[in-house]
Amino acid sequence: MAKIVFIGAGSLGFTRALVRDLFTFPTMRDAEIALVDINKERLAMAKKMVEKIIALGNYPARVTATTARRDVLKDADAVCVTILCGGTNVWKHDILIPKKYGVDINVGDTRGPSGIFRALRTIPEMLAICRDVEDLCPKAIVLNYTNPMAMLCHAMQRAYPHLQITGLCHSVQGTAAMLARWVGVPYEELQYTSAGINHLSWYVRLEHRGENLYPRLRKVVSSDPKIYNEEQVRNEMFLALGYYVTESSGHNSEYNWWFRKRPDLIEKYCTSGTGWNPGHHAYILNEYLRREKTWKKEVREWLAKDQPISLERGHEYAASIIHAYLGGEPFEFNGNVPNTGLVTNLPAGCCVEVPVLATRKGVEPIHVGALPPQCAALTALNATIEMMAVEAHFTGDAEMVYRAICNDPLTAAVLSLAEIRKMTAELFRKHRSYLPQFKRVDL
Repeated sequence: MAKIVFIGAGSLGFTRALVRDLFTFPTMRDAEIALVDINKERLAMAKKMVEKIIALGNYPARVTATTARRDVLKDADAVCVTILCGGTNVWKHDILIPKKYGVDINVGDTRGPSGIFRALRTIPEMLAICRDVEDLCPKAIVLNYTNPMAMLCHAMQRAYPHLQITGLCHSVQGTAAMLARWVGVPYEELQYTSAGINHLSWYVRLEHRGENLYPRLRKVVSSDPKIYNEEQVRNEMFLALGYYVTESSGHNSEYNWWFRKRPDLIEKYCTSGTGWNPGHHAYILNEYLRREKTWKKEVREWLAKDQPISLERGHEYAASIIHAYLGGEPFEFNGNVPNTGLVTNLPAGCCVEVPVLATRKGVEPIHVGALPPQCAALTALNATIEMMAVEAHFTGDAEMVYRAICNDPLTAAVLSLAEIRKMTAELFRKHRSYLPQFKRVDL
């Protein structure tokens, strides 16, 4: 019987989808699913949802729920992490304080000043999870879905290099499906290689039956206003740089100098995009505030339906990876791993998102080589900033946090060095009690 632990099981959408996927494999139909969350109400709801999936599929599985992860981690085969450190009353300041200084943020969970402070609050808890895994289930595979993906994975992999840790994001397969639709080829026949860092990874190969699809993609993006307007930011980046990037326009508008530095540019280039509304300041914050009022009603309605969910496998990677690790078929996916020469023109040791093979031996990254230089320039800068932020955590050096934010493309496009220092100091003051790793903050 496989044992799968979900830490942060109160992330109900992820938990529901991932558990459904697990049961589609013969290796996990009778699995023990252990749910962990510090929010007792959300945890209870998550348990009811998993019980409903088990009943719908008539699976010989069982589910337990606890607020104490050490009670269920022993001998786990896999650990899925989907936590959020602090509620909206905490992380809203990651977005609202930069706005005071002119840094307009749409999502704010991955990089830039918002992502960096989110990482600094979250890294201590992620490392505590790793300590418990090392103590209770050192052979388990750890799959992280929590953002900021690259900084968290870099910190965990740096501190616990002997554990099987990788990070997962659905942007690679989601964007690939979108591109297949645009160029009119079946998704299952699309051949691609994606490499870079999380949310800033590039399709360095995009083919169908040996044909390079980039000329066709350039033609439809340039000539079809409907397709262009689906992803204005990413399509502009593609037309300029020649390669397509993996994550949505809302996210990517924050990761560079080009789109969010002036209101007129936001109005021109950020009016549409998949997932988040890229032109909206604090879009994801407002979504979370809305969900706080509606999630209980939505869960109750889901539980009340006779057929609330299809039991067919979705497009997330986690279940296929765990199945391979348990002895099933090997599975290739895009994961977040240390850069041990995998992408030759990105910083050594940074967290890269590259093809990875999952087998019963664990996760084995696949060498890619160099990114195109026009893609590597932006990607390497962001990877370096992420490494600086993680180094700041381990050293407790607040000045290093400031220097990381100084180099953030969007922040630097809007603010002077003195203004960045003032903004960083205010972010530290607001989050001081959540950042015990910084003994002194003299900014």
